This record gives sequence, structure tokens and C-alpha cells, in this order.
Amino acid sequence: MAGGLRAAGLALGWGCCLLICCAAASQLEVSMPAVVEVENGGTARLECDFHVPGNGSYSRIDWFYINRNSRVEVCQVMGGRILEESADYAGRLSLGEDRALSISRVTMQDAKTFICHVVTDSHGTAENHTELHVYKVPEVPEIVASSAGISVQSSSIPEIAQCVSRNSFPPPNITWHKNGEQLQPEDKMVKVMATRTRESSGLYTVSSTLFAHVTREDRSSRYHCTLHYWLQGQRRTLESRRVNITVFYPAEHMNLHVKPSPALVKEGDDVQLVCEADGNPAPVFSFYKRELEDNWQDLSSLSEANTGVLNLHHVTKNSSGLYKCQTLDLDDMTQMERDVELVVNYIEGVRVEMDPSSPIQEGGSVRLSCSAHSPVALAYQWENEKNVNVGEGNELVLKNLTFETSGNFSCKVTAPSVQGLEQTQQVAVAVHGKPRIVAISSPLYVRQDEVVNLTCKAIGVPWPSVQWNVKGMAHESVENQHVTSNLTVRVSRDLLQAGATCKVSNTLGFIEERIQLLDQKTPESKGVIIVAIIICILVVALLGSVIYFLHKKGKIPCGRSGKQDITKPEARKDKIVVEVKSDKLSEEAGLLQGANGEKRSAADQSEKYIDLRN
Repeated sequence: MAGGLRAAGLALGWGCCLLICCAAASQLEVSMPAVVEVENGGTARLECDFHVPGNGSYSRIDWFYINRNSRVEVCQVMGGRILEESADYAGRLSLGEDRALSISRVTMQDAKTFICHVVTDSHGTAENHTELHVYKVPEVPEIVASSAGISVQSSSIPEIAQCVSRNSFPPPNITWHKNGEQLQPEDKMVKVMATRTRESSGLYTVSSTLFAHVTREDRSSRYHCTLHYWLQGQRRTLESRRVNITVFYPAEHMNLHVKPSPALVKEGDDVQLVCEADGNPAPVFSFYKRELEDNWQDLSSLSEANTGVLNLHHVTKNSSGLYKCQTLDLDDMTQMERDVELVVNYIEGVRVEMDPSSPIQEGGSVRLSCSAHSPVALAYQWENEKNVNVGEGNELVLKNLTFETSGNFSCKVTAPSVQGLEQTQQVAVAVHGKPRIVAISSPLYVRQDEVVNLTCKAIGVPWPSVQWNVKGMAHESVENQHVTSNLTVRVSRDLLQAGATCKVSNTLGFIEERIQLLDQKTPESKGVIIVAIIICILVVALLGSVIYFLHKKGKIPCGRSGKQDITKPEARKDKIVVEVKSDKLSEEAGLLQGANGEKRSAADQSEKYIDLRN
């Protein structure tokens, strides 16, 4: 029975539902979207969907908008055409194939509630409405930071920055951020003031000003503002650029140091004392040097204005001492000071001593010692006149001295711990001795009556003089401790036989050497060569005669097999010819003779042939 009741109830429910649906299908209904959004200047499409029961038709469609709870006609649609347009929408309305009404060039004033009213002949009228929302995307916000510095000691809440956004609809909201974190209004610490202005265009300009206390750490903080607005049901944002602000705060830390490092300062350097403090704005700096126990000399006139740098040029050991820097904070008038000890490294009193100090005889020895004073450890190096290192340490012993090894020696004193710190002192080591002749032009080949140069080169200390035992034109030159004398003379018979003597002397002695002159006879030397040639010719002739004699005696057999015929006139093999040529016909005319001892003229002797044939 219970099952039958349940079935009866179910049938009754389906029947009621069917009756309601049939009733609804027999009525005129209009459907429209609740909200339509369009950007300012765009085209709004207002859809109006309806169905006339029984496939009936509509007679007209009336469009209205609500203004202060009253209806204002927009237009009337009949037969698929727009009739009776309102003056506010003239030229901006169009009708789609689905009977949707489009409004072009939408403005802020078009943001209203629109009603679609449908009239039929057989099923009465019906209507519905939609909200037209017009929006304008806001411009990127502009942020301007406070141009004046903000003190951390300010008693009031200072202005940080202002943010402005123009030409938006509906008006957006503005939030503030520091270092990426959103700031929340906080009593006596953070405050935000916002304004909203509607322009004649219907668009809004919004601005927001941030007020907040700052700390020292905010000198590196970055602030920005963010716009928040809604578009087509979604929340959107726009961010401004990041800005810094100038924060004023008193100095907490201070430092005074020397540039370059105080351990490396030496006499002649340019030194800077740099005073630094972490306050903003930078405090006023003053520099002082202690002269006596409680007496300080003001050096502020030597410092660069408001930079905290004191310049000391070409410092000396007198520049060493205690320096201090004082700062004065103009914001709260507080003072701080720091001091630093400046040590200027130096080398002074460089002295070279020589033992023995009197002039040294050639072959002797000398000891050189070098001393100096400095606050740092010193090193010693010895160099000769050619800047060649000849020893290390503060003593140098020179043995077996000669004229050539004498001269100026330098003691270079350096401080290995301070680069570039050095001093040099020179000492002259003089070696005395009687002169020595180191070069002389002997032997010398000359001819009588010839003009020649005789050379004598010597060395000695004290400076020697050079004398010749013959008369002539003498010229002396000096180079590298040597004196050279050149004597120009004409060779006479006596000079050729006796030679010339060079005498070199000084206060310690003298030395002399003789230049040997040898007579150079050119014709005799050439005659020797000619005699040698003649001897060779005679040897060859003798050899030919022996061979010929042996042949006549039959000692040298002749035959066809492996034999050589030296008598056959046609063959050139049996002819041995020795040719002697000479350019000195006049000199050799008396020396060249035929094999039979006959004399010939000079012309005939230009060419000589010795025929070994019979």
C-alpha cells in the first residue's frame, strides 16, 4: 500500500511540473545579461532575447534607461528598424540580426540601467533590464619623492612621497609599499591621505600621500605605490617606479686613517689624512697636529672643504707626530674626534770613510766603510762609476789597486721595508804611481823623407807629461785616465837610423821607450819576387833538357803501345811552354834573359816562351 501511495505522489508531481512548463511556454518572456562592461570610447552591445509563443511575432520593441527612478526613452524598434532615436544617442545606435542594440562611442554618461520592453499583438508585453558599466583603465601611477631631506630626529610625521593616477573609471584604490612590503596605517608612525577628483570628462584622478617616520636604515629603502582596480570581474594592479628618499641622521662611527699606509710613508711623499664619519649630511671636519703636550696646531686650512681630507705635500721627518680630526654635526651640534700617529721614514747622516785616507800607491789596498741613521733597518750596496754592483754590506775592501780600478765608488743605503727609500754617498779612491806606457807605435816601417805619425800612450797619477827626443808637431789627447801623444815628423836619415824616444814622467818617476824605425824599400822587395820566378823558370828548363837528353840516349823507350811522341810537330802534347808576364818592364829588363844569356829589349821581355822541343 505504501508503494502505491509513493507511485501516486510521483505521478502527481510530474503532472504539476508539466502544467507549469506548459503555462510558461504559453507566456512571453524577455532575457538580458545582468551586467555589460565596455571600455570608454568602445561599443556596448545590449542583448534582448525573447520568444513569442506559437511562433508569433512582436509588434515593436521599446528601449529605455532609468534616470532618477524614471524611464527615459532611447529608441523604438519596428520591423527590424530603429525609429524615434533619442537626441542623446542620435547616430550612435545600430541593430543586430539577433535584435541586439549596439551603442557606439560610449562615454561615462552611458553607464546606466537599460530596459528592453517587448510588445506583441496576442501575448501582451514583457521586459527585462541590464546594467551597463563603462570603465577606463587607469594610467600608470606617478610617484614623486619628497625633495627635502628627512631627519630621523623629526618630531612630526614627515611626508615621504605622493602618488597620482589620472583618467580612470571607476576610481581605483592606492596602497603603499616599502622594500616590497605593504605599509599599513599605524598611529604616530605611518599615515596615508587620499583624495579623489572627478573631471569634466567623467573620469577620476586619485592621489595618495604617504607620511612616515624614518630610521638610519631607510637611507637605502625604496618606496612605490600600487593601483588596484576591477576589470571584467577580475582584480588588476599597476605599480609605480621605485624611489629613494634622503635621510638625515647623526654620525655614530668615525675613522681617521693615512693614505698610503702609515708604515710605508717616506720623506718626500705626498700624504693624505682621511677623516670619515657615517652621518648624513657629512659633518664639518677640523684637523689638528700636536706640537707640545697640550698645544695643538690647527691645520684645517690645508684640508679640502667639507671632504674630510688633509693633504700633506713632500713630508719630512718633522712631519711625524700625532694628528687628530674633529667632527661637528650641524643637526644636533654633537662632536666626535679620532687621532692617528704619522711616522715618516727617513735615511740621514750617510757617511763614507776610507782607510787609509791618503792617496794609495798602485798595487795597494783600501777599506771603505759606510754608515747612516734611520728608524728602520738598512741595507748597504756598493757600486763603481759604471753603476756595477761591486759589494754588499757596510764595508768594502779593494785590493791590488791600479790606475784603471781607481775612481768614484758609491754607497747606496736602502730601507728594504719601505719601497723607494734610499740615499747615496760617493767617495773618490785615488791611486798614485809612476807612469806606465801602455801602447807605442814600434816598430814602424817608413821611407826616408816620408811624413809619419809617432804615437805614445801612457797612464799615471799624478797626471804625467810626455816628451819626445825629436822635433815635430805634437798633439795630446786624454781619455779614460790615459794620455796619448801623437808626434808628426819627417823621416830623415838620422831619424831612420837612431829612432825616436818617448819619455813619460810625473812626480813619482818616469819611463821611456824607443820607437824603432825600419826602412821600407819597395823596388827591392819586388825584385826578390822576380828572382824567385826566374829560378822557377830555370828549374823547368833544366828538367826539360834532362828529359831530352835521356830520350836521345835511348834511356826513355818510345813505341806505339802506351808511348808518347814528344817530337812529332803536329801533336800539341809534345810542346811544354812556360809563360812569364810582367807589368814592370823597365825594372825587370835587366833581370830577364834568354836561356843562352842574350839580353833582350824591354818590349821583347813582356812575354817569354821556352820551347822544350828539339
